[in-house]
Amino acid sequence: MASSLSRKSSAREAGYPPDSPSRRASIDPSKLVRMDKSGEYHVWYVVLELETSLFNEVLSAYTPFPVGSDEGPWNHSFRFEHKLGPRLKVVALIDPAVERAASVLQHKCETFVKSAYENTRIFRSLDDYVKGMDAKDAPRAFVIGSPPMFRGTTQSGRNIEMQILKHFPDVALFVEKPIATGPSAEIQEAFKVAKFIEDKGTICSVGYMLRYLKAVQMMKKILDDNNLTVMSTIARYACAYEAIAKRDWWTKSISAGPIVEQGTHFCDLSRYFGGDVDISSVSAHSLEWYENAGQLSKMSVDETAIQPEDRIPRVTAATWKYESGAVGSFTHLVALQGHDYSCELEVYADGYQLKLVNPYVQPVLYIRKPGSDIEEAHRFPDDDPFFSEVSVWIDNIEDIEEDPETSQILCTYEGE
Repeated sequence: MASSLSRKSSAREAGYPPDSPSRRASIDPSKLVRMDKSGEYHVWYVVLELETSLFNEVLSAYTPFPVGSDEGPWNHSFRFEHKLGPRLKVVALIDPAVERAASVLQHKCETFVKSAYENTRIFRSLDDYVKGMDAKDAPRAFVIGSPPMFRGTTQSGRNIEMQILKHFPDVALFVEKPIATGPSAEIQEAFKVAKFIEDKGTICSVGYMLRYLKAVQMMKKILDDNNLTVMSTIARYACAYEAIAKRDWWTKSISAGPIVEQGTHFCDLSRYFGGDVDISSVSAHSLEWYENAGQLSKMSVDETAIQPEDRIPRVTAATWKYESGAVGSFTHLVALQGHDYSCELEVYADGYQLKLVNPYVQPVLYIRKPGSDIEEAHRFPDDDPFFSEVSVWIDNIEDIEEDPETSQILCTYEGE
């Protein structure tokens, strides 16, 4: 939990210079591009790096480019296909689960986007790809969807970003969130990778797509326009566990637990508004599977097949102090049945309450302002933060600056 909230504090420990809060980028919410506003330029080449033997099981959870996923808003390949149209060419899919990768790729080739995938080659490893690639198909971009335990460090076998840039120094990177997991002692490793990426001048975006929500950018604008300092953030994420039928999700050694699987987005949003966290102030409690209150009646997996020490907690609740003095809290619950999740983020400042509800599907922003006890409701039915995120990243690679204000990558590798 602490490592999800710690970016700049650890950077200082690693010798990074302190950064101004003004580096926290924002975009005018009215200028976020819709999916029907994409342009036409020259041909694009992309390599998808998965590096997981659990291709079908964890595809939607780990990669921002799930080729063949049918999981509604998490079918992010659709965003690349729509943004780039016939220009999109996926030259390689890197995954040790070759047979499963081939099956998903075949499904893509049976659809109207066949031209993007018909010449895609599958490789077991990055080294195999480097040896077997055609020079004419040198990629412009890598989408890294490997589980975080394979990236985010300088250690061999866990340094995929550095290996990619060694072989392709001019390529752009899209890295799925979170960039790394592991013991707190490894946080400095992630900042070494961040510095390596920065020193190379690599265009890099990290997949915290909720920053690109129009509602989130409206919240940022209200705070900035009124020169407000956040006093508190309160985040809650309750998932519908009945619909989660992937045993790996319930296995800590594979998924790293619910905070990494799901809650990391809300940790990021909390810090996006509250600023950097005093890590020494973080206090967390969990409700474990074996406790009386942790019994679940409608699980879709057989948890007895998972080792007891590897079973996930049902509730994780944490509080902390921001470096500004503000207070934050986050609660993640594996509690609801059915299919719909219940997620909210509240941000408080002098005279203001900003409450974001249901950010993943149909975002609603409730605003209470000084001088009124009535909450205004703002709805964003057509918003697609996944597409905005992909669009901004691609526009940066193609150096499109029709409106520089809308081309800001909102989450760099360093996390600003």
